[in-house]
Amino acid sequence: MYTSEIRSPGAAMRRAALDGLPEIDRPTQVSTDEAQTLSAALLARLRELEEGTPEYAYVRNTLVELNLSLVKFAARRFRNRAEPAEDIVQVGTIGLIKAIDRFDASRGIEFSAFALPTVVGEMKRFFRDTSWAVRVPRRLQELRIDMARSVDLLEQRLGHRPTRAELAEQLHVPEDRVAEGELAARGYTARSLEGALADDTEPPRTYLRHLAEAEASYELIEDFESLKPLIARLDARDREILSLRFGEELTQAQIGERLGLSQMHISRLLNRILGELRAGLLDDAAATANGTAG
Repeated sequence: MYTSEIRSPGAAMRRAALDGLPEIDRPTQVSTDEAQTLSAALLARLRELEEGTPEYAYVRNTLVELNLSLVKFAARRFRNRAEPAEDIVQVGTIGLIKAIDRFDASRGIEFSAFALPTVVGEMKRFFRDTSWAVRVPRRLQELRIDMARSVDLLEQRLGHRPTRAELAEQLHVPEDRVAEGELAARGYTARSLEGALADDTEPPRTYLRHLAEAEASYELIEDFESLKPLIARLDARDREILSLRFGEELTQAQIGERLGLSQMHISRLLNRILGELRAGLLDDAAATANGTAG
């Protein structure tokens, strides 16, 4: 969906875009470790380029291709869903693009650790948006999906929520078609007649009180359980660095003072540790997939 839209730029433009960085012939085929190293360099380069230029687009698209394996890894956890795997990967790619645009290297977090929650969140949002409580024609269901994606893209590009006219122009449809899609979108969720009214009366005039609430933190349990054996394999110093960074939330400089190391050394250690954890997660997922296939 995205890589096919990338036009082959001229050699001069590529050299200008990369500014001495190596050109990658097949970004989707590089190893995990190489993708991590190249991504860090390209993300730094992307911040130096002017948004909207061919050089910016080239570097950004290369980053997307380099990290498609992360999207496919995230999509595996939803392999039992009814939606086509290709659709899930395409939606996850939108999340990857958002992560590229929002990533701040100064925070000292590896890109993959920052991007994965964004990618997974975009996939979950897709499932939420495509679960309909009221049956509507398929063409309107598909229109709503297109509208939801376009709203996100235009909001990033324009800096505000798009108007109906802007959305219609993006989708190449009349405004009344967008209005129809907005009306149909109301059918994807339904409110119980026994729920609480949105007023300030005490006690509420109707609706059964909530007996329980969904705990968002439960979604992290799967990730924590997958990381436990990988963290256990690390040596004591690596585990301490992880604890100080993500447990006590110390900066790299503060960790360096605590351990008697430079901030630069701590940065390199964190990148290595997070890279090993990411590679371990990907290897485990691949082993699980191969076992299932066998």
